[in-house]
Amino acid sequence: MIRQRIYEIIETDPKNDGIANSVFSWFLMVLIWLNIAAVIFGSINEVRERFYYFFIYFEFFSIAVFTLEYLLRVMAAPCKYPSSKVPYFRYIFSFMGIIDLFAILPFFLPFFINADLRVLRVFRVFRLLRILKLARYNNAFEFINRVLKNQKEKLVITIFFMLMMILMASSVMYFAENAVQPEKFPNIPATMWWAIATLTTVGYGDVYPVTILGRIFGAVISVLGIGLIAMPSGIISMGMLEEVRKKSEIL
Repeated sequence: MIRQRIYEIIETDPKNDGIANSVFSWFLMVLIWLNIAAVIFGSINEVRERFYYFFIYFEFFSIAVFTLEYLLRVMAAPCKYPSSKVPYFRYIFSFMGIIDLFAILPFFLPFFINADLRVLRVFRVFRLLRILKLARYNNAFEFINRVLKNQKEKLVITIFFMLMMILMASSVMYFAENAVQPEKFPNIPATMWWAIATLTTVGYGDVYPVTILGRIFGAVISVLGIGLIAMPSGIISMGMLEEVRKKSEIL
């Protein structure tokens, strides 16, 4: 009964529309946004120094809340996955379970890992993943999730094709430019930087071909890059239109 009640409070299920569920959901949403604001303003030296203790205490409070939430979701996993033989592991290794874990992990890592403080600071970037916890409280995230799930096969094929194009472009450009520009095209992995920048039509201009063959091939790759970028965009757009059509038919 206690586990079921916890599930009804913490889960954003249309059936769980009680006052406790609403208060819990809104409290977490506000806390998540405040955490994102704290990360942003905490990067400003003047603000961080002036409100140093506020940021420290707020982080302790947030970690306590998010840790308790994570434990409660683990506890309520059997109610969320009643047909699963391993409901706890199913939640822990689910997408949102991993996000919930990474939201609190940067705080606890220094207690278990004796590493360079500069390395540990990198893990603090994971605090920004707390914004993904909002996916539970926004229908737009669920809409995007359905689109990606329905179009995953087409997207996988597109990504595979993109990787092949990057590999082919970097390989050909390496053999065309290495003899003339060995410092800019020293090997195929390094040349992938040029291939990615060209195929995505970014074109930073820090690395560019100077040989006739290299320029001809670079022009071809630039043109192909326009279509390459349009492919996943078109697939996702079609998926969104399909979801909107299905929703309209239901209504």
